[in-house]
Amino acid sequence: MKVLYLPEIVDQFEELSEILYRLDYFGLRETAKKYVDDLIDEIEASIETRPRRIAPPYFDKYGKGMQYMWFNLHNSSTQWFVFFTVYQEDGETIYLVRYLGTNHVVTQHL
Repeated sequence: MKVLYLPEIVDQFEELSEILYRLDYFGLRETAKKYVDDLIDEIEASIETRPRRIAPPYFDKYGKGMQYMWFNLHNSSTQWFVFFTVYQEDGETIYLVRYLGTNHVVTQHL
């Protein structure tokens, strides 16, 4: 099993830690960076086993035939939604993360 990310998602991860620090969600840059690292770790640890659903047509602009999963990370008010496609290549399952959002943005479209 392998988890890959579109370049836009990698950029989003890099920007997220800086945004969280600047908006005072975390007092230290290192703590904001750790939050993002924990988010990535959670995606990679649970993408194979966490319950998932078929993404509604609204999300087709990010990729056709996507599935999504959700989870809370360190607090109960923000829920993360990870949208991905699944491929098989040389007998290996590959999860390509195409979109990442929170309940503050995503839930109205689910």
